[in-house]
Amino acid sequence: MSDEKSLEQQKREAAQKAKEEALKKLAERKTQEAQNEAGEITEVPAEKTKEELKREAAEKAKAAAQRKLAEKAAEEAGETAETGPEKTKEELKREAAEKAKAAAQRKLAEKAAGEAGETAETAPEKTKEELKKEAAEKAKAAALKKLAEKKAQEEGTTEDSSSDDADLAKQKAIAVAKAKAAAAAKAKAAALAKQNGDAPNEMDDEEKAKAKAIAAAKAKAAAAAKAKAASSGGASSDEEKAKAIAAAKAKAAAAAAAKAKAANGDAAPAEEVSLAPSPNQPFLDKYVKVIQEHLSDVLEESYINRLSKDVPTLVVKRDMYLKVAEFLKYNEQLAFDYLSELHGTDFVTHMEIYLHLYSYKNKQSVAVKVKIDRDEPVIDSLVPLWEGSNWPEREAYDLLGIKFTNHPNMTRIMLPEDWVGHPLRKDYEPYDVEV
Repeated sequence: MSDEKSLEQQKREAAQKAKEEALKKLAERKTQEAQNEAGEITEVPAEKTKEELKREAAEKAKAAAQRKLAEKAAEEAGETAETGPEKTKEELKREAAEKAKAAAQRKLAEKAAGEAGETAETAPEKTKEELKKEAAEKAKAAALKKLAEKKAQEEGTTEDSSSDDADLAKQKAIAVAKAKAAAAAKAKAAALAKQNGDAPNEMDDEEKAKAKAIAAAKAKAAAAAKAKAASSGGASSDEEKAKAIAAAKAKAAAAAAAKAKAANGDAAPAEEVSLAPSPNQPFLDKYVKVIQEHLSDVLEESYINRLSKDVPTLVVKRDMYLKVAEFLKYNEQLAFDYLSELHGTDFVTHMEIYLHLYSYKNKQSVAVKVKIDRDEPVIDSLVPLWEGSNWPEREAYDLLGIKFTNHPNMTRIMLPEDWVGHPLRKDYEPYDVEV
């Protein structure tokens, strides 16, 4: 017990001494700082004070560290055996030193492991080589696994596709068989109906009901499409659709009439199919009326071209071509101030010039046609009226050989001047076969 008390007393005394020394150091530092600030520096040899302070500080630090280590070792060990004071001090010092060394080594090892990321204690050169080898082996293994998976998937897909093809073939065969069975049953039913005499009426009624149902479905679909177009496209889309429908009806009517005429011959003339009037018919009537009021006998024909968006079309006599063009441009009621298109066509029996005019004032359009001689295709130029006809007329000359009088530059525009012939004529033969 006396030994334990002596140890505690020594600890307390050491703690008190350390506190006193710390207080002394603080007091000395404060006095030095105050002297430096006030400019009062005591005449003490600088070298001795520094050396003594360093030595004393080092010795005190060592003593304090040894005491702390001894205290920690005593607390951890929990010594209960009663030994002499001199031996316990030495043992405690040794144990404390050993533990301090071990702790320092552990801390250094932990820091090195944390910075380098090394878990196993191996040489750096060996770890790099081993890591490279392991990475290469892992990459190879992963590549082999991927290849195996791809091959397995491809085999699975081929098996699936082959099975799907087989299923589709089976389904098609079943559908064909069902269709044949249905056709055979229908034929038998028709034969029985012919024998009985009453069944045809029933079949007719069924067919009529089916036709009515189909017609009702078509009408509903047309109404839905019309409503959708009205909500999205507006009036312009409705007009275009109406024109397209009218053109389709005209084509169908012409084909039906031709077919009926071919079937019946001259005995029964084909019935004329009534078509809805074109929305552009009032414009055509207006153009013809205005032209006839101011010019006499200048038109060969006028009609609505249902195959070309119901554009009003005027067929002008050749000698009146330029006069009618001037009237269409400068007349206040018509005012066709823009030429959007001009081209020529070879119809073998004759050639034809087609131009499309537009009025920005009235927001209306008209097509003008004129027939010219194929052997001597010559017509007046419209460049004095519409400058935009310059290049289209040169193109018609280059490709069809149509000459436009009073044109400012009647030369080829696509082919060289020494080119022989005009490629869009029906009787054109290449001068150089290889071209």
